[in-house]
Amino acid sequence: MSNTTPAIRIQDLHTWYGESHILHGINIEVMPGEVVSLLGRNGAGRTTTLRAIMGLTGKRTGSIQVNGVETIKMAPHQIARLGLGYCPEERAIMASLSCQENLMLPPKVAEGGMSVDEIYEMFPNLKARKNSPGGRLSGGEQQMLAVGRILRTGAKTLLLDEISEGLAPVIVQALARMIKELRQRGFTVLMVEQNFRFAAPLADRFYIMERGLIVREFTATELQDNMEMLQEYLGV
Repeated sequence: MSNTTPAIRIQDLHTWYGESHILHGINIEVMPGEVVSLLGRNGAGRTTTLRAIMGLTGKRTGSIQVNGVETIKMAPHQIARLGLGYCPEERAIMASLSCQENLMLPPKVAEGGMSVDEIYEMFPNLKARKNSPGGRLSGGEQQMLAVGRILRTGAKTLLLDEISEGLAPVIVQALARMIKELRQRGFTVLMVEQNFRFAAPLADRFYIMERGLIVREFTATELQDNMEMLQEYLGV
C-alpha cells in the first residue's frame, strides 16, 4: 500500500438498523498516519460510522475501502484482518480474566503488533495490575486495557469510540500521550469524541456529524476559524 492510498475511504455510505436509516450518504477519508476526529452530539451517527466500517451494523450501501480494498460486502472478521482494530465505547473487558490474560486474548489480525512489555511501558498502571481480574480495574485502567488489547493484534488503523468519556483528568492525559506516541509510530487513528478539548490538540483533521450526515470538515490549522461553528454544533 502506498502512502497515497487512504487507510479508510468512505463514499456515499448509507446504513440501517432494521428499518431505521441512520447514515445518509457520508464521505470520509483518513490517510495513513493521520489522526482524524469525528465530532458531534449523541445520536449524530458517529458510533454507527465506526461500527459500519467494521461491518457490525445492519444493511450498508455505498463504498468502504480499507487500504484500497472494498469491504462493503465483507464479514467483520475479514475486515479486521486488513489491519483494523476497534475499541468500542463499552470496552468489553473480560471481568473474570486477569489484566494480562485479557491482553493475551485477541488473535493477531496482521503482522507485528506490540508486545505485552511494550504495552506495559505505555501504560504502567496495567503492569502494576497485571494479575488483577479485569472486573476489579478502575474505569481508566479498563480503558487502557481495551486499547492495549488491540495494539497487540497488529492492527495499524485504530477506531476509538469515546475513549476519554467519564475518566479522571490524569487518565485522559495518559490516553492523549498514547495517541501522540501511536502517531509517531505510524499508526492511523479515527476517533469518535464528545470531548472536544481532548480531541482538539490531537487530531490532524475533523469531521462534524449531525443527523447521519457530515456537515463540516476542517483541518487542525483551521480550528480557530471554526470555533463559532463548533459552538453551534457541539456547544463547546
